[in-house]
Amino acid sequence: MNYLLTIGLLVCSNVFMTFAWYGHLKLVENSWFSKLPLFGVIVFSWFIAFFEYCFQVPANRIGFDGNGGAFSLVQLKVIQEVITLVVFVAFSSIAFQIQLKLNHLIGFVFLVLAVYFIFKG
Repeated sequence: MNYLLTIGLLVCSNVFMTFAWYGHLKLVENSWFSKLPLFGVIVFSWFIAFFEYCFQVPANRIGFDGNGGAFSLVQLKVIQEVITLVVFVAFSSIAFQIQLKLNHLIGFVFLVLAVYFIFKG
């Protein structure tokens, strides 16, 4: 069951991470946010990133096989990257109405293949 908790925490972490990294690009459409200087935007993003770490660190602690978890360090990293991609695609599709193209889908297939090969060994 640790593996489900790890994945759930990673998903939560990546929602916060994606918003911290890219949300300010959408929030600039709001007048109050567009008036913030760059330093203000950085502080705003750091505040959001704090919550990312509140999920990411426990996910890695719980999920790491060296702590009794289900995943090796490499597997944790690959899972995190795939979750990041899925969350980013959802976020960019909703917030920015970005449409996936064939080359994006092909790249995603290669990432899924990477996961397969990482877990196979």
